Amino acid sequence: MGSKSQKRAIRNYRNRLQMRGMARFEVLGLDGDRDLIRSLARRLAEDGPDAARLRAAVSQTVSGEPPRKGGILEALRRSPLVGSDIAPVRQFEAGRKVEL
Repeated sequence: MGSKSQKRAIRNYRNRLQMRGMARFEVLGLDGDRDLIRSLARRLAEDGPDAARLRAAVSQTVSGEPPRKGGILEALRRSPLVGSDIAPVRQFEAGRKVEL
């Protein structure tokens, strides 16, 4: 591997990664997918809302499971307008005459 100082540097680097909740690992893939895998890993490491959506999409694609139901309802429940007692009113229109 190398000298004691190199081993210590690697150990310290891995400890710092672990403290940030990250891990270093190696994967095998096609050479053409290298940039794709790196950009995917970089996006997932940011751990923001985009990363969560990307993680869900990749997990669903890899698992092959159909999308779960109720996603629209969950989104509506998270809306800031929930509980604001808004009652939308629609005007009634008789419609138009159509010749058949």
